[in-house]
Amino acid sequence: MIGSDVDIDGVSKYFGDFRALNDVGLSIKKGEFFSLLGPSGCGKTTLLRILAGFESPDTGSVSFDGSDILSLAPNQRQANTVFQNYALFPHLTVYENVAFSLRLKKKSRGETASRVKDYLKLVQLEAHAGKKPNQLSGGQKQRVAIARALINEPRVLLLDEPLSALDAKLRQHMLIELDQIHDKIGITFIYVTHDQQEALSVSDHIAVMDQGDVLQVGTPHEIYESPATNFVARFIGETNLYDGTALSTEKLPGEEIEYMVELDIAELGRIRVTTVDEVQPGQRVSFTVRPEKIVIAKEKPLRTDINTFQGLVDEPIYSGFQTKFYVKVNGQTTIRVIKQHARYSDEGPDIKWKDSVYVSWRAGDGYILGPQEP
Repeated sequence: MIGSDVDIDGVSKYFGDFRALNDVGLSIKKGEFFSLLGPSGCGKTTLLRILAGFESPDTGSVSFDGSDILSLAPNQRQANTVFQNYALFPHLTVYENVAFSLRLKKKSRGETASRVKDYLKLVQLEAHAGKKPNQLSGGQKQRVAIARALINEPRVLLLDEPLSALDAKLRQHMLIELDQIHDKIGITFIYVTHDQQEALSVSDHIAVMDQGDVLQVGTPHEIYESPATNFVARFIGETNLYDGTALSTEKLPGEEIEYMVELDIAELGRIRVTTVDEVQPGQRVSFTVRPEKIVIAKEKPLRTDINTFQGLVDEPIYSGFQTKFYVKVNGQTTIRVIKQHARYSDEGPDIKWKDSVYVSWRAGDGYILGPQEP
């Protein structure tokens, strides 16, 4: 089984006056695990339904391996869909659910039995072949739905929020299983989710969407470390995000082009940040620094080449493996800091509520997103 290249060019879709998709263009490579990520109503499911053949775009084209598919019926597209609600037949057994499409195609009993056995083994459900859906857990039902979609040997598997009905621990377990299945069969997975952690965990590339627009396409690392817009920075993980004005720009020595920029941020004061893009003095930009990149301590750091601010712990939130601190700086601005608990401690946290602390980060750990968004 092999995957298909998927090319989406200039796709727009309206429902009455509502714009669901706005001139969307994406190029998805054969065999990729590609995620469409965004909040509810951003257009990701509409785009998936267009790929599946359940909706038609108002403009644009969609092709698999260079061949336009928009004129093809859903069952002719070599794409199958795994739905959020499983869509299993309640009166059929697991075996019968998985075998259903093969029986519609009038495959022989021997071929059907052999293929169903293979796909039940793939999703680790051989022992449950005779059960009805109401005898299965949520995770098992989802695996049946995946096996039923894969037995048709599609080139593209479309997954519409397939894990959202599961509890957090089971969702994490199923996500690993889904990634392993993808690695085994090698077809193109296009995965719709609003859960940033799901997308970051398994994707080769992610398209972040909002209000019908694709805001950024990149690897999980690129999306997280180098967000293209304020929305992407806020939506992917937690961050501290500010608007500021560039005061000065200095080109740093070395073979790679890099600049040290001094910013004036109203809520904080002056900070320094490195960037590969030249920023002109007087330019308004957005700046972000992730909470886990900030160091929190009771003593003032000895280093002078870092951004350091004194503040008061407004709220500590202990989560076992880490503590998230909300630190009030300048009496008004809250900086979020995440401290990992890498060592055993039987005395409890050393930084507590209302403690006076210093927060600091290196210039290279912040990021300038670009010109300030209106």
